Amino acid sequence: MKKQLHVYYSGKVQGIGFRYTIQDIASSFKVCGWVKNLSDSRVEVLAEAEEDTLGSFLEQINQRFSRYIKEANAEWQPASGEFRDFLITF
Repeated sequence: MKKQLHVYYSGKVQGIGFRYTIQDIASSFKVCGWVKNLSDSRVEVLAEAEEDTLGSFLEQINQRFSRYIKEANAEWQPASGEFRDFLITF
């Protein structure tokens, strides 16, 4: 079943290629949605895919950036179906 995952990452997650790497990870898993930097130094991710795919997506992000992520607040919701690709937004 398709789900939507909304995550806020905090720590040293800006200025290290975090958004671009997340975009690459998303494309490898066929995840749709977006990622953006927030003015309070966090990064926000909104992603949609099958639930197990999103789990793998999260796991890959955590493995790649474990030393930079201080906290990740995630919320699962039903998928909206409005996304076709994964973008970096500003």
